[in-house]
Amino acid sequence: MTTISPLSFVHPDAKLGKGIEILPFSYVEADVVIGDGCRIGPSANILSGTRLGVNCHIFPGAVLGALPQDLKFAGEYSTLTVGNHTVVRESATVNRGTAVTGNTAIGARCLLMAYVHVAHDCILGNEVVLSNQVQLAGHVQIGDYATLGGNVLVQQFCRIGRFSFIGGAGLVRKHVPPFVRAAREPLSFLGINRIGLKRKGFSEEDLALIQEIYRLLYGRTLLRQEALLTIRESYPDSELATEILNFTESDPNLIGAPRMGQLKFLGEDTSA
Repeated sequence: MTTISPLSFVHPDAKLGKGIEILPFSYVEADVVIGDGCRIGPSANILSGTRLGVNCHIFPGAVLGALPQDLKFAGEYSTLTVGNHTVVRESATVNRGTAVTGNTAIGARCLLMAYVHVAHDCILGNEVVLSNQVQLAGHVQIGDYATLGGNVLVQQFCRIGRFSFIGGAGLVRKHVPPFVRAAREPLSFLGINRIGLKRKGFSEEDLALIQEIYRLLYGRTLLRQEALLTIRESYPDSELATEILNFTESDPNLIGAPRMGQLKFLGEDTSA
């Protein structure tokens, strides 16, 4: 049964599913879709153009679907879509899209912790975790299962690959490829995300393959193009290698290796 507090405002044109709970002082505008089983916490704001999937939990003070903070925005129609089972914690803000893409998209089972900001036209995959106070500028793309530590700042148009992990307070100015750990200033490759990958069922063979690919890419013996050619010739049938190559070759503006002496590429595994 849907329960709406008499102290909340829900526009009569909003489309509500079954079993929804809307707590006091929440505000729901027209042109909003809220899926079955969602819980809208006190003082949350669900603004026009927002579409929530099923069983989403929106905590107090969150604002979803606000107008883009983009000077080029001219009032065009756009949306924000949020996938099933996603949790948006206290005072997080997610803006809807602009004419460039028309939509900001958050995947299923994501966790946006307190004070996160997701700007216009961002695309987040499934099971992405944005820790407290992560700030995403416009047009950022984040792949499935990526995790960003607290206070990470991401510059506009950056891409972050699947299963990657970015350490707290990192400043992302360049693309972060899939399966890696990144931290320090400037943000640098620090090995593969071994713990996260093992938790998601990657085998030791998979981990060894990913490790070797990034040893070639970030080692100091081959130029970037030489490393890419070597990887393509050595692993022509590997889906993991293909994913890394496609990400890397589509735009060479990737985070770099640490300074000399900070990371050993041979022998010692520093990714644990």
